[in-house]
Amino acid sequence: MQTLEEIKQKVRTKRKQKVSVANPADQEVLLAIKYALEQDFCTFLLVGDSEKIRSAASDIALELDPRYINIEDVKGESEIARVAVSAVHNRKADILMKGNIATKSLLRAVLHKEHGLRSGQVLSHVALFEIPGQDRLFFLTDAAMNIEPDLKVKAQIIQNAVKVARGIGYQRPRVAILAPVEVVNEEMQSTIDAAILTQMQVRGQITGCTVDGPLAFDNAVSSEAANHKNIQSEVAGRADILMVPSIEVGNTLYKSFVYFAEAKVAAVVSGAKAPIVLTSRADSAESKLNSLALALLSSTTFEEEN
Repeated sequence: MQTLEEIKQKVRTKRKQKVSVANPADQEVLLAIKYALEQDFCTFLLVGDSEKIRSAASDIALELDPRYINIEDVKGESEIARVAVSAVHNRKADILMKGNIATKSLLRAVLHKEHGLRSGQVLSHVALFEIPGQDRLFFLTDAAMNIEPDLKVKAQIIQNAVKVARGIGYQRPRVAILAPVEVVNEEMQSTIDAAILTQMQVRGQITGCTVDGPLAFDNAVSSEAANHKNIQSEVAGRADILMVPSIEVGNTLYKSFVYFAEAKVAAVVSGAKAPIVLTSRADSAESKLNSLALALLSSTTFEEEN
């Protein structure tokens, strides 16, 4: 894939799923919902203060047609989170989307033992970028959830990203394990972990993808850079998924893509029983719509596991 628009086009051809939105009384969230309805992506369950939802919807001329939008009148942040998550848990909805609600409140409900969406796997953030001047899309993980993951968590983060990639059509995504250098250095834990993760994939402990590392960023994304250093691998210069060693690296790369390269982005949280659209309150309606499209299209691989 080369553009996020291709993902949106694919979503339109799939069965219509229902998205549970926790506290959608926010202009950018409701604009994303409006655009999704205009493009026939899905239907919605809006969970929150119905009076505030209707008022905010009126401000942007969003018609709350009961054929496509149901409203669950709920007050209080923790209760809104519980009801929105429970709807997905009970299969009354397929996707969970964060609205104007604190991330910690929503994740607390997601991780609840009885009505949550726990799968036994770690939760991780998977972002997909359309970067001007590049001939393909790039996944980046994990830029938001796991601070300094150990080897076991890193393996799960890879599988979470692969699940999303395979859900949108990547048959065998290429995963680059990023580090400062492309050789193992015993003083750099990121290079040691990268080498072990590569071997884990070779031995079938990580599946559905091809893994290589350690790879410096340039060698992961540029064939010219990889050839210059005579790096021979299926991943070098052709990576689909960029796996970072820590949240500092991931967060910096994420924001560099957006603010310096003017990239378009979609992002979901993977590792639960359903995709979670967990965008920032500062994200635009376009980014929220892109993320919703990614969640809707990738949900097939989540359904297979459940």
